[in-house]
Amino acid sequence: MTERTARPPVRPRSGRRPLPPLIFLLVLAVAAGAVWWTVIRQDNAKRAEAAAACEEAEAAPPSLDPATVSVRVLNATDTGGLAQQVADDLSGRGFTVSEIANDSSDRQVEGVGEVRYGARGEDPARFLAVFMPGAGTYRDTRADAVVDLVIGPEFVWPESLATPEAVTAALEAVPEPDPNC
Repeated sequence: MTERTARPPVRPRSGRRPLPPLIFLLVLAVAAGAVWWTVIRQDNAKRAEAAAACEEAEAAPPSLDPATVSVRVLNATDTGGLAQQVADDLSGRGFTVSEIANDSSDRQVEGVGEVRYGARGEDPARFLAVFMPGAGTYRDTRADAVVDLVIGPEFVWPESLATPEAVTAALEAVPEPDPNC
C-alpha cells in the first residue's frame, strides 16, 4: 500500500481582491505619467528656445562690405538737399550710391525713414538698416539687389544716422548662428 502525504487544506477564497498591489500599480502608473509629462514639456521648451535662437540669428544683420551695397537715397520730406547729405555720408562710409532723388512712389513713409528692397537685396537691406536705426523695412517686387534708403519726416540730420562706432558695435553684437539652424 502506498501512503498518501497529507496536504494542507485548501483555503476557500474570501472574495477580496488584492488591494495593496493594485494601489501600488496605480501609484507607479501616475508617477511614470508625471515623469513623461515633465520630459515632454522640457523637450518642447528646448525646441522653442532653439527655434527662437535660430530666428534671432536669421534676423541679425549680415556683416557686408559697404562697397558691395548699391543704394538709392530718396527724400520723402519737404526739406531740400537732405538726400544729398545722406548720400555723401554713405559714400564716405564706402557705400555705392547709384541715385539721389525725391521719392516718387505713392508709399507713405513714417518715422525716420524706410529701407526698400527686393528679394535679392534682403541681406544688403538688413545691413543698411543698421546705419539708420529706427528705419522701417519694406520688401517690394524689384528683381535687382539695389536698396532704397528713403528719408522720412522724422529724420534729423545727422542724429538719425548711426555713428561708425554704433554700427561697429551693432555688427559685433550679432550672435554666432547655431550649426543646427
